Amino acid sequence: MDSNKDGGANPAEPSPKNPYKDPDDGRQRFLLELEFVQCLANPTYIHYLAQNRYLDDEAFIGYLKYLQYWQRPEYVKFIMYPHCLFFLELLQNANFRTAMAHPGNKELAHRQQFYLWKNYRNNRLKHILPRSLPEPAAPPPAPALPPAPAPVPASAVVPSALSPMQMTAASGPTLMKVDMRNAGADRRKRKFASPD
Repeated sequence: MDSNKDGGANPAEPSPKNPYKDPDDGRQRFLLELEFVQCLANPTYIHYLAQNRYLDDEAFIGYLKYLQYWQRPEYVKFIMYPHCLFFLELLQNANFRTAMAHPGNKELAHRQQFYLWKNYRNNRLKHILPRSLPEPAAPPPAPALPPAPAPVPASAVVPSALSPMQMTAASGPTLMKVDMRNAGADRRKRKFASPD
């Protein structure tokens, strides 16, 4: 006899327990849900959903609850706009859903998001970079400095082995710096100077 308990039906065929077999193994659903979740990073889109009463629909609220699986590590790596997860979490709150129907709240959320993006790098650097130690109250006495080495004459230094900064230092005050900001002003003065 047939050992299948469900009457010999092929397991690949749809049965009452498995009514639908996804032809692309869930890829299309994954992409659609990813796109929708990432749209939630836009406060204007959330305002649109609230204005059109999507956020009042119990089925839609259940869908937003279902979408929280995107916060798990195996899915979060596909998210390009992490603000969407923040707004997805806020959309679980009924007060936030009703507040986003008001245009002023949409603008406030959009402005706060902009300021976070604008200042995020500087704010993170404050916390990442090591802070300098506070200055001691009384500095310790300075040890005696050894005598300075005798300066090397410029003619004894091989110019090809020096960097431009070292060449400037080695040549001493003989090289003049050219200030390009005032070069045009000097030319104008010479052009209109009196022949006296």
